[in-house]
Amino acid sequence: MKITFTRKELVAMIVPLFLEQLLVMLVGIADTFFISQAGEAAVAGVSLVNQFNTVFIYLFTALASGGAVVISQYFGNKDKARSSEASGQLLMFSMIFSIMLMFLVLIGNRVILQLLFGNVEKNVMDACETYLRISAYSYPALACYNAGAALFRSMGKTSVTMYTSIVVNIINVIGNYIGIYILHAGVAGVAYPSFIARTVAAIIITVLCFNQRYAISYQMESIFKINRTMLNKILRIAIPNGIENGIFQLVKVALSSIVALFGTYQIAANGIAQSIWSLAALAGATFGPIYITVIGQCMGASDVKSASFYFKKLTQITVLFSVAWNAIVFLLTPLMLRFYSLNSETVALTLMLVVIHNIFNAFAFPFSGCLGNGLRAAGDVRFTMIVSVASTIVVRLVLSYLFGVVIKMGVIGIAWAMVCDWCVRAVLFIWRYKQGKWQTMRVI
Repeated sequence: MKITFTRKELVAMIVPLFLEQLLVMLVGIADTFFISQAGEAAVAGVSLVNQFNTVFIYLFTALASGGAVVISQYFGNKDKARSSEASGQLLMFSMIFSIMLMFLVLIGNRVILQLLFGNVEKNVMDACETYLRISAYSYPALACYNAGAALFRSMGKTSVTMYTSIVVNIINVIGNYIGIYILHAGVAGVAYPSFIARTVAAIIITVLCFNQRYAISYQMESIFKINRTMLNKILRIAIPNGIENGIFQLVKVALSSIVALFGTYQIAANGIAQSIWSLAALAGATFGPIYITVIGQCMGASDVKSASFYFKKLTQITVLFSVAWNAIVFLLTPLMLRFYSLNSETVALTLMLVVIHNIFNAFAFPFSGCLGNGLRAAGDVRFTMIVSVASTIVVRLVLSYLFGVVIKMGVIGIAWAMVCDWCVRAVLFIWRYKQGKWQTMRVI
């Protein structure tokens, strides 16, 4: 069975995903602004808890990615019944898993925070407790939304998640304004709008997923009945992906400790550069899910020839888009830096960090990140997990300490360690793709 995607269909998937990711990032900046109006303790508390929450967000994303691969492959095989069954099982397991995590965090709220951030001041700890408790209520909504988004992205209907994102992010921004400026609710004033927005997103996406006019939809019987075979297929992708993302987050925490060893201006430059990097990284964040949809559908239809063709085509598009987008972000960087009160030394260091990041984000990350997603979509999850975990620890973490501390390159050394990690993954993933083992590894 031959699978084809026209240029119009690819554009219809790519553009909404990019706009959605851009919107989420811009709303994140707005959130930071609103939180800053609640005082330094609120900023510190929200920042610390968000580091903890990111681990769970990545776990829900990993679970949804596992479901998306399975759903895409069944959809490519024209097996709509099993596609719908897989989506129902994904929703069911996501809800059970997220509710368990919610109760775990609610019960152990203070203990968890004391273990992680026990040395912070009392007013910061109070802010942490408030924000963590309220954000924990939104875990099921986050997991529910990710499950529904996986269904639509598997069908290539990324505009659905984009429009949903627009609605809920408007709710979030308006809620933050009301919570901070009208109700003067402090941390709760930014926590409850996030909870409400995530809940609305979950309700909207779930209602749409039950709509029978879509090729794949939720069926009650597949949500309230456990199918171990189907769950195993989903978890076969999700668990390695979750391990990979979890270790990556732990290494990021370790790298934050290393950065803290350097001077104030280096810490400031690194923090500002990271915010600009997140903008530049939108290209990779956009194309990762596209690989899962396209390659997953091709492999589900046993159309290895088309999968090979789209591996090459998507990689070409990703590189071209990444080069253009990273160049635009770099050209805008001097303008963005004018909004900060920085000395010339910090500005120069920030620019250097952005140059290093954007060059390699344009030419290496499409192979280390997006190509890896394509291999996972084909079912080659064990190899990608081993490479990613090993490279994160052995290359990024070890070289960060070597370059940054031993050779005394500071945050520049950390940046070089990061791009070395990308280059190692890129080489190994390209080699794996050319080796061709992924052609026999489909999940269904």
